Amino acid sequence: MDFAFDARTEELRARLLAFMDEHVYPAEQVAHEQRARLSSPWENPPVVEELKAQARRQGLWNLFLPDAEYGAGLTNLQYAPLAEITGRSPQLAPTATNCAAPDTGNMEVLAQFGDERQKKQWLEPLLAGEIRSAFAMTEPDVASSDATNITTHIRREGDEYVISGRKWYISGAMHPDCTIFIVMGKTDPDGPDIRRQQSMVLVPRDTPGVTVKRAMQVFGYEDHYHGGHAEVVFDEARVPVPNLIGEEGGGFAIAQARLGPGRIHHCMRLIGMAERAIELMCRRAVSREAFGKALAQQGVVQNWIADARVAVEQLRLLVLKTAWMMDTVGNRGAHTEIQAIKIATPRTVVGILDRAIQLHGAGGVSQDFPLAELYAGARTLMLADGPDEVHQRSLARREIKKYL
Repeated sequence: MDFAFDARTEELRARLLAFMDEHVYPAEQVAHEQRARLSSPWENPPVVEELKAQARRQGLWNLFLPDAEYGAGLTNLQYAPLAEITGRSPQLAPTATNCAAPDTGNMEVLAQFGDERQKKQWLEPLLAGEIRSAFAMTEPDVASSDATNITTHIRREGDEYVISGRKWYISGAMHPDCTIFIVMGKTDPDGPDIRRQQSMVLVPRDTPGVTVKRAMQVFGYEDHYHGGHAEVVFDEARVPVPNLIGEEGGGFAIAQARLGPGRIHHCMRLIGMAERAIELMCRRAVSREAFGKALAQQGVVQNWIADARVAVEQLRLLVLKTAWMMDTVGNRGAHTEIQAIKIATPRTVVGILDRAIQLHGAGGVSQDFPLAELYAGARTLMLADGPDEVHQRSLARREIKKYL
């Protein structure tokens, strides 16, 4: 088994690492200061637009999209180490390179399932970073861990679809540049196959009947850089029938196709978050003294750092194996591995971040270090794209089936 990166990956890694050192890390504090002066908390600080322009000039743009017609044409295995690097600054780097969720998943949906008109109208400006988007699936009134539970109704009336329902934690919806929603609802709520009841439609934000009701916080954070998370109400919102993505009844399958790459992208970035935490732990440990000796000489601190390094190396190997399998046998063939990384990675990284926060004392929970915000993001990923328990249930059933 060859663990070396290929030449293209190495070249992109070198460029991206330099971009992070020269532009992204110095911009973190600048963005924080600029945000405090913005008229709206959801606007991008000016430095973010500067980073986007710089990334485009350096060819560090749309790295996530394997379709060479629209993106960089990288395999999952090639993209994995690049996503890890951007995960070290998740507030800035993914947005700067146009590789931020939920836009990435939405672009993949449009590239794979959209028709030519939909690609022209929505995919092209998303690829150019001119607009933002949101994916509206989760609902507050049902257990959305089971996607067949959704109650948003999409009924056809002549040449239009009429959408009614309530969604929440719709990522990106608060951003002023968010102009399009991909909405999942039921076009055939009484159909015999519960996985063929759902469809997806494109709903422009300015459609009458669409109300972005409020911002949803995550552990008190607004998550400004990803456009926030919103509660959105659809009250008899009407869109033309050609706004249907794919076919009626295809929504569940499209969602699964979207979530597979999304899950591994999150795990790739989580490894970068863990690496940032280890770096901060080590810098803190060698620069602080307690009870007569450096923190780096305290046995418990050494154990935390050693355990974190072992855990990250294990996770990286599993994520890379999953990426390789997705490239070689497809998402369906890599189903077990995708679920395994989705279970293991957020849980493990949350533990590493928790130790890093502990090592930093009061500073760890403050705005002076990125750890608290990284923790909030990592902990959320134990719920996002399917909670751990759903993946555990499915993975266990697949394992047990071998022995029945």
